[in-house]
Amino acid sequence: MAKPCPFCPMFDGATEQIVIPPLNPVVPGHLLVIPREHVTDFAENPGVTARIMRHAAIVARTKGGEWNLITSKGEAATQSVFHLHVHLVPRNADDGLHLPWTRQKR
Repeated sequence: MAKPCPFCPMFDGATEQIVIPPLNPVVPGHLLVIPREHVTDFAENPGVTARIMRHAAIVARTKGGEWNLITSKGEAATQSVFHLHVHLVPRNADDGLHLPWTRQKR
């Protein structure tokens, strides 16, 4: 039996997307941008993905600064909640967050 979606109950009838902090932020200011429509991941419905990416871009632009925008598809890609969401991670040169695909010094 599939686990219930933790994001779906957060929505009322009028809200198209929500922006909330995750339970375990990786840096201060880390946010999740989540669409109301339940789609499993970014590949399931490209239209919903496009809308949520646009909203994430607006949030980042409004807040200013430098950001990583990250989403995952599937357990092997570290997806743990199977309702599309994007991570907006604010970045600073000395934040200590190192991503494996960069050449950052630890």
